[in-house]
Amino acid sequence: MSKPTAERTASLTLAAAAVLTLAFVATTSASADGSTPKEAPAAAAALPSVSGSPEAAFTRIADFYGSYIDAVYDGDGRTADRLRASYLSEPLRAELRKWEETNHADGVLRAQNVPLQWKVASTGSGTGRTNATVTLTWGGGDTTKVFVQADLATRKIVSIRD
Repeated sequence: MSKPTAERTASLTLAAAAVLTLAFVATTSASADGSTPKEAPAAAAALPSVSGSPEAAFTRIADFYGSYIDAVYDGDGRTADRLRASYLSEPLRAELRKWEETNHADGVLRAQNVPLQWKVASTGSGTGRTNATVTLTWGGGDTTKVFVQADLATRKIVSIRD
């Protein structure tokens, strides 16, 4: 067996040091007061994820509400209008215009202000439609629910009810 060269020995030493450093960093965490907790909570390792499909009507509902709320929150009326044109059926857009004239509020959100959080939950599909409940969370923690229906064939949102 041949003796390792000085260059190879140095490379192996650096690699071993890197592994030990990574192991130390991965197993050590500090709390706000500077102490080191015995065990890091498992939830800290979980990162949020979002998934969907452009073919799924339910995903379209979630995509619409997330994007629409972002646009309204940012004060970007032009983007909000484009999202309505893209995701909502024409009959629903006409219905929303009437609702908004009567109620002086945003018909998609059923409110005059913008929620701080949103959650879309599927409530099943049937008769060519998919159904979802959109839970909107407002300042102070109050929530409201909006019931949304999308057509499975066109994937357009066809109904928004409170």
